[in-house]
Amino acid sequence: MIEAKALCKKFGAIDAVNDVSFVARDGEITGLLGPNGAGKSTCLRLLYGVLAPDSGKASIDGIDILGETSTARARLGVLPHATGLYGNLTARENIAYFASLQGIGGARLKQRTSELAQTLGLQSFIERRAKGLSQGQRIKVALARALVHDPKNLVLDEPTNGLDVMAIRNLRDMLLGLKAQGRCILFSSHVMQEVAALCDRVVIIGHGRVLEDDSPESIRQRSGTPSLEEAFLQVLGGTEGVN
Repeated sequence: MIEAKALCKKFGAIDAVNDVSFVARDGEITGLLGPNGAGKSTCLRLLYGVLAPDSGKASIDGIDILGETSTARARLGVLPHATGLYGNLTARENIAYFASLQGIGGARLKQRTSELAQTLGLQSFIERRAKGLSQGQRIKVALARALVHDPKNLVLDEPTNGLDVMAIRNLRDMLLGLKAQGRCILFSSHVMQEVAALCDRVVIIGHGRVLEDDSPESIRQRSGTPSLEEAFLQVLGGTEGVN
């Protein structure tokens, strides 16, 4: 379970995140939606401990991400918006390095790398340096890195960005499989069809605040619109573009 409790974060005079509270539950996929500048990425960074909130609390399975960082992060896999791969390391070495931070090596690392390479389609470039990979290939490696320690909770910032059709299908199947195992998945996306197809709950953020927190169908029905995309625009007042 991933929980935000009254999170606030300012950058100068700008309220990037303003009293944001929601819960991403085990056995569910939760989508985080919002237009450009709504505070989505800042909120995710607060949840996985890259930023410290001005007030409020972020927790993973009830563990404070700042108070017990190592324990919380062991339960969390993260795909940030920028992949953050080490360019001079190969794809395999990037995965192995992050696995070592979680105490994984030897036969277990070999097994997990093989499983993820098969699922994400890494085989053809796993021995190549990251600086020579395409954007889609880099996303795949970053996903493998996030999943290598088999975490109970996942935070994914636009995970399908740059992926080909087959990789997107494989990722969707993987997320549904992880959900079926009782895992907690929180992801942001600008692809409404993807959110509608995958998510049990949707949290819509605008101007740093939570505007909606419910199932996609309930949000759509309340708006009286035929699609989640139109409901999303109505919640935002129809004045901002989708991101």
